[in-house]
Amino acid sequence: MTDVAHLFALLVAISNGIAGVVSAFFWWKVDPRRSAWLLIRAGQVAAVGQAIAAGVLAAKGLEPEDDLYWLYALLPVAVGFVAEQLRLASAQMVLDARDLEDARAVGRLPGADQQSIVLQIVRRELGVMAAAALVITFLALRALGTV
Repeated sequence: MTDVAHLFALLVAISNGIAGVVSAFFWWKVDPRRSAWLLIRAGQVAAVGQAIAAGVLAAKGLEPEDDLYWLYALLPVAVGFVAEQLRLASAQMVLDARDLEDARAVGRLPGADQQSIVLQIVRRELGVMAAAALVITFLALRALGTV
C-alpha cells in the first residue's frame, strides 16, 4: 500500500513541479501561454487523485511512518482551492488599481489599453497559479517522505 502512496506523491510532485517552473517562466517572460494552463490543470487533477488515493488507503488500513502524511496528501487540494480564489480576485485587483468599476469600463477604453489590462490580469492569474503549483510540489515531496 505504501507503494501506491509513494507513486501518487511522486506523480503530484513531478506534475506540479513542471507546471510551476514552466508557468513561472512564462509569467516572468510576460507570455501567458495555454500550455502553462494545461500543465497547471494536470497538476491539480493529480493532487485530487492523490487525495482520493489517500482516502482509499486510509480505508484499507494504511499506517504511514508519520501521521503528517495525511496532511501532506490532502493539503494540496486546499492549496489549489485557495489559489483559485486568489486567481479569481486578480481581475478585480487590477481593475481597482486602475480605478475601473467593472469589465464594461474596460470595454470603453482604447484597444491598446484593453489589451494591456487583459494581459496584466492573465499574467497575475498565472503567477498565482505558478506559486501554488510550487507549494503543492513541496507538499507532495513531504508526503513522499512521510509515508
